Amino acid sequence: MQRYRCVACRRSFNALTGTPLARLRLRDKWLHYLQCMIESIPVRSAASRVAVAKSTSFRWRHRFIAALLRAPRPQLSGIVEADETYHLESQKGSRHLDRLPRKRGGMASRRGISSELDCILVARDRNRQTCDFVTGRGPVSAGQLMKHLKPVLAPDVLLVSDAAKAYQAFAKQAGITHEAINVRAGIRSRGALHIQGVNGWHGRFKTWLRRFNGVASRYLANYTGWLRVLDAAVLTTPRQWLRNAVAPD
Repeated sequence: MQRYRCVACRRSFNALTGTPLARLRLRDKWLHYLQCMIESIPVRSAASRVAVAKSTSFRWRHRFIAALLRAPRPQLSGIVEADETYHLESQKGSRHLDRLPRKRGGMASRRGISSELDCILVARDRNRQTCDFVTGRGPVSAGQLMKHLKPVLAPDVLLVSDAAKAYQAFAKQAGITHEAINVRAGIRSRGALHIQGVNGWHGRFKTWLRRFNGVASRYLANYTGWLRVLDAAVLTTPRQWLRNAVAPD
């Protein structure tokens, strides 16, 4: 790979310097590994197929995902559905737990939405543009919606959500039009107003995630972003993935 030298500071660099792929080795195996990511193959199976160490497979997975997720989020327009789903908090791989350990998988100690669950907020318009955010533990708040959701919404959107008060408070504060669907009362839609598109994304994500046998909370945003790239079906070959990953910001 061609190296360059800065005439001002005299430091050398190449095309990958400053990107998530900097200092990764075995470049001749990257395309084979990216095919494994397109097929959503777990770490150990991908390592075996490409003939690299398990630790290398794990490192490559998250470096490639981080490279793909540098792209700016799309702006959602028209009718935008928003809803959240929850994933049991996990400290998998951590050597310093802040709670008692539990068996693999495990269950929350209390029913309902609590601080033991990671909140995944997903917004999706009718053009299938999707934005996802891991907002933290417990139920989503109006402040979190203002922080994460407001920047990706066009000013004239119609936001459709369930009847949670956080969305009502957010819509009033942000000055956007909002319609609530009372899902708890058994109402699924009112004409063209529903949140079935975003709930379908939730279902696909949970089904897809099972193959990995547990995901640490600190990596959860990488997995939601990974599925978002797969679900969009815009990058369908390893070369497209690699070209997108090394593209300048």
